[in-house]
Formats: sequence, structure tokens, C-alpha cells
Amino acid sequence: MTFRTLDDAKDLAGKTALVRVDFNVPMEAGKVTDDTRLRVALPTIQRLRDAGAKVALLAHFDRPKGQRVPSMSLKPVVQPLEELLGAPVRFADDCIGPDAVEAIRDLDAGGVVLLENVRFHAAEEANDPVFAQKLADLGDLYVNDAFSAAHRAHASTEGVAHHIPSYAGESMRRELDALDAALGNPQKPVVGIVGGSKVSTKLDLLKNLVGKLDTLAIGGGMANTFLYAQGIDIGGSLAEKDMADTAREILAEAESKGCDILLPVDVVAATEVKPGADARTVKTGEGLSTEDKILDAGPNTVARLNAAIDGSKTLIWNGPLGVFEVPPFDAATVAAAKHVAERTKAGALIAVAGGGDTVAAVGHAGVAADLTFVSTAGGAFLEWMEGKPLPGVEALRA
Repeated sequence: MTFRTLDDAKDLAGKTALVRVDFNVPMEAGKVTDDTRLRVALPTIQRLRDAGAKVALLAHFDRPKGQRVPSMSLKPVVQPLEELLGAPVRFADDCIGPDAVEAIRDLDAGGVVLLENVRFHAAEEANDPVFAQKLADLGDLYVNDAFSAAHRAHASTEGVAHHIPSYAGESMRRELDALDAALGNPQKPVVGIVGGSKVSTKLDLLKNLVGKLDTLAIGGGMANTFLYAQGIDIGGSLAEKDMADTAREILAEAESKGCDILLPVDVVAATEVKPGADARTVKTGEGLSTEDKILDAGPNTVARLNAAIDGSKTLIWNGPLGVFEVPPFDAATVAAAKHVAERTKAGALIAVAGGGDTVAAVGHAGVAADLTFVSTAGGAFLEWMEGKPLPGVEALRA
């Protein structure tokens, strides 16, 4: 898709840019404990500052449900943001009205102000057009740099974009380019990895992917459901047995669309999930008791997956292959992640990964920096993979 970016924004000196960022950061005792999301916003903020624009930052924090909740104020973000920018950041006690107007008016060119939590207003999540207009009245242009919130049709993520010239920020642009390279217009063949515990939470994803991918590897608890659906013994493993018919439908659809489904050919099982548990590797469907739980894919499964990766030019990954948080059941995920990293560094693969567990898994494997792109967007990344339009992105279409 084509969308407007800051390359299309001209003559920014003296103008006010409303920038939607994702500052929903982890906090403890009123202190930011992880500034990753602040760092992600820096390229857009600095580009606008360098162009001589005033920068007014719109963001939400937590779920105040339209009430002014002091513990959910964005004020604690000001100091760490100042330190990262190396410049002062003002704070306005509201995101509309006199406080916001005055704070923006008093900025010098290149100045930055953080406006209070937009979710203190119930009209934000309702995407109220009057509230969206009040936001728009604060600026000359709107920049959405919060892909992670782009699946929400809220006033600050979608509504305001219809009132003033609107553009994708640098982080948003990078995310959209990466996702387009993974699913929109990928270099073929394309292989996907989808893991996690439940088929039911990823039905739309699976149905969309089997029509787009050449190969789809299914791992985690989801794989158990597919194995069970084929009449394969899974012992006492986690599975959604009531989803067996659905799993068979997905397998049939994949076959009709020429998508090769990879399920485990060997598994790692144990009677309990704990670090250093007594685990054993068995051929899928063989040697499992009712006490055994499948907790990871086996080495032959990983070898088969890696061979599929070697034969592909693009990879999209959502979900681990096993219970990676509990060694030794991280082995398959780590081995696959390291192989993906090697192929990517060699220039043989475009690798895009996303989703909370996936981000943690590639981080655990120590390869996050080696993949083409790792999305931290969570729900928005998943909905994109499901083929759903994202309101915050659609509003930026050129």
C-alpha cells in the first residue's frame, strides 16, 4: 500500500505537528522501567524538530476508562524523554483546551510538549468527531508514529487524521515497509511460523496465511490440536480437542491453496513443566503416556523447518515452538531463531517477527538484532497478519 510519510510534508518551520506516539511504557512506583517505546519515537520527534516544527505529543497510558486517574498520568514520562532527547520537554495537564493551547503556544520552534493521557477523555476511545476536531485544532499537521495502536479507531489514532494533513512517522513507516515486505509484496517462496497455545485465538491468522504462504510451520500447543485432529496420540498434552474439525478444515484449505503445512515429526515431552525437568524426545505419536505433556518440538522437526527456511526468501514468524520460558523446552525455538538469524545475516532471507511471545523468544535466543525486523506492536501486528485493515493506517493512505 502507499501511504503519506514525512517526505510528503513540506515547509514545516513554525508549524505545529501533533504526533501520536505509544508511550504506554512499563512503570513501577511512578518511574519508567523500560524506555524502549520512548526511544522508538525519537527519530520522528528529532526530524520534526530539525525542520523547525513545534512537536505536540499525543499518547495514552493504561486504561483510565475516560476518568482522570492520577496514577495513570503521563507526567512521569517527561524526565526520561528529556534525557533521551537532550532537550526540555514541557507537560500539559490536558490534551485539549486551554492547558494544551497555552503549552503549545509558548513553545519555540523545535520545542516539544507532551500532552496528558488522551484516555482521560471517554471521547477518545469513542472516536468522537467533536473531540477529534478539538485535537486537530491544536496543530497544523498530524503524524501517526504509533503502529501498535493503529488497530484502534480512536480519536487520536484515526479521527484526527481526517481533519488536518496526516502522515506516517518514521517508526510507522519502518513497520509498514517491513510488513509489506513480509506479506504484502514478499519475495517468494514465503515460509511462516505460527506458534502459541491455542488455535482458537489464531483462527483468522491461520486462514489468512494458508492463502498467502508457500509453507506454514505450526508449533506450540496449537500443533497438538492439529496432531490430535489427525488421530495422532498426544498423551496428556494441552490441546483444544473441540477445535479438531476446524483444524482439519484449515489443513484441507491449505492443501487446496498449495500451502505445505509442517507439523512436528518428533516432540520433547515431560510429565511436568519446570526448569531442568526430565524430558525425552520421541517420534510424534509414539511412546507417550497419559502423564506425558508435549512441551517442545524435537530436533528432526527443527531440521525440517530449517530446510524449509533454506528454500525460502521471506519468513514471517508469530509464536514460539514450545514452552520457551522454561528450559529445556526452549531448545527448538532457540535453534530455529539462530538459523533464521544466520540466513538473514547472510542476505539470503527477509525475516519479520512479531507478537509479545515472539519478541521475548527471539530476545531469549539473542538474535533480535539480527532479524530484518522485529515488531513490538502486539495486537496491531496480529491483525495485520490476519489480513484486517487497520484504521490508523487506512487514514494515512496516499
